[in-house]
Amino acid sequence: MTFPYTLVATDLDGTLLRNDNTVSERTREALAAVTAAGAAHIVVTGRSVPWTRHILDDLGYEGLAVCGQGAQVYHAGEHRLLTSLTLDRQLAGLALSQVEAEAGPLAVAVSRDGLDGDVLLGPGFRVQEGSLPAVFVKDPAELWSAPLNKVYIQHPELDDDALARVARAAVGNLVDVVMAGPGVVEILPLGLNKATGLSLAARRLGLKAADTLAFGDMPNDIPMFAWAQRGVAMANAHADLKAVATEITTSNEDDGIAVVLEQLL
Repeated sequence: MTFPYTLVATDLDGTLLRNDNTVSERTREALAAVTAAGAAHIVVTGRSVPWTRHILDDLGYEGLAVCGQGAQVYHAGEHRLLTSLTLDRQLAGLALSQVEAEAGPLAVAVSRDGLDGDVLLGPGFRVQEGSLPAVFVKDPAELWSAPLNKVYIQHPELDDDALARVARAAVGNLVDVVMAGPGVVEILPLGLNKATGLSLAARRLGLKAADTLAFGDMPNDIPMFAWAQRGVAMANAHADLKAVATEITTSNEDDGIAVVLEQLL
């Protein structure tokens, strides 16, 4: 059995994962067939390692994973961080003040660096139903007391796309801003994205962009699609990602990854 790509990169939420945070048996079997045919599978997610590790363990996944929007390259089999890039907290604070000068007060949360880094939620930060474990803090100063890999922002009135646009314009070249999912607008180190993390992981495996098939659903997957040879958007994907995709498959609920992999196999 041959497969035309040596690397398959999959986002997690809205892509590999169904809405109940599980991976279907059909998709598991398709990925197993791809790896049996000699291709590598790399998970590329906005989630930091502590929010990703249990999913990889459940999948029996032992390869590399790119986490934290590219900030972390994690060896799942060894439960070890290979690389980790942190966000300059002083720059992040300056960027936040610039966004608030344009848009008004924001609610803020942060993702702490490391294998066991908590996500801390500041005053007023709204938690979505079914969201991942996080710790509420009363004192905003506590958010900035340890190294971070990202900052989450929310606005009381602006939707995710509008907030991302305003924030991007306000911060200039201090940091990057990305919309990564419903209610998830993030401030990241300048120049960091899923493509930078995926290229690092691929290089470790001796694999190239020209041999990569990527799957995703949100604007934070756009750099990964630009890097890969072929980018497949899910039917449930954001319009901005669909606009740059090579093709569109069925939704994450309808085994969209498996549909494409089975055709290629």
